[in-house]
Amino acid sequence: MLPRENPEKNLFIVSFLNSIYPLSSSLKVYLIKNIRSCSFEKNELISKAGEICNRLYLIKKGMVRGYFMSGSTEITTWLDTENELFTSITGFFRNQESQESIQSLEKTYCDYLDYEDYKYCLNNFPEMRQINRLLMEQYYILAEHRVYLARIPNARKRLEFFMEYTKPQIVDRIPKKHLASYLAIRPETLSRLLKEKI
Repeated sequence: MLPRENPEKNLFIVSFLNSIYPLSSSLKVYLIKNIRSCSFEKNELISKAGEICNRLYLIKKGMVRGYFMSGSTEITTWLDTENELFTSITGFFRNQESQESIQSLEKTYCDYLDYEDYKYCLNNFPEMRQINRLLMEQYYILAEHRVYLARIPNARKRLEFFMEYTKPQIVDRIPKKHLASYLAIRPETLSRLLKEKI
């Protein structure tokens, strides 16, 4: 699905990347020329399973989730909010059809970079390789958290682990059916556990 372009180019991602590692003026010029801004409506499908997602998005405002279908059931695999990057890993880095879909959960505003531009930056700007390394480290830390979460046998402890390692203020923003799916908890169990925490 093609995002709607915003008429005013917002270069939020340049500031974001510069906060990770200082950007050269030449890289800034390249990014300013090639970054695009877009927005998605609440519950809009950003990328569908079976498609190749060739964009790396940075969320300026909003929330998105990744999910796959198991029969007729949607299984939420990740949730991202402001100042977080998202894409289809297999689609973006391997140019393969994605196994999961990506959906906005709120009205969401993003900056994005196409794969070819991202690859050009890696090949031509040493600081982009440093940024890539740091972003991959962060991705693997988050992936490790998801692996731990999936192996915690107790629903209450899964919720506690999630709340410990996520931004606490986003819990109320996540639709409960998607949070329950992400935590592998029945919605009624999640509702009871959240009431107990309050």
